[in-house]
Amino acid sequence: MKRAAGFVVFRRVYNEIQYLLLKASYGSFHWSSPKGHVDPGEDDFFTALRETREEAGYCEEDLQIYKDNPIVLKYEVNGKPKEVIYWLAEVRDPCKEPVLSEEHSDLKWLTKDDAKKIVGFRDNQEMIEKFHEFLLANK
Repeated sequence: MKRAAGFVVFRRVYNEIQYLLLKASYGSFHWSSPKGHVDPGEDDFFTALRETREEAGYCEEDLQIYKDNPIVLKYEVNGKPKEVIYWLAEVRDPCKEPVLSEEHSDLKWLTKDDAKKIVGFRDNQEMIEKFHEFLLANK
């Protein structure tokens, strides 16, 4: 089974929670949170950190990571099972903009509802909703 890991990155701007989505520069040009494949010998959390640094330019010091409530998505890609674990991560400095890698052609900071519209996949939409509810309950 393929494994991947990443962060659902958000920031707070003027009492609004905004989620970071990246547009892939390949394939179906889908929008998603920073994530990537777990390399041999890596643990999931290290992969999430590495991929977020590579894809969005944020390192661990830039983020407040909610380590206790990851969400795991399970689905198939080309008929093969895939599992992706996501943690919620807040950008400490909301003015620090992401730096894209060549894997992505665009980025957007979006409200929960707009983020859910653009990601397309239902499990991804449900994950954003669950993380958002968690944030509202833990202000």
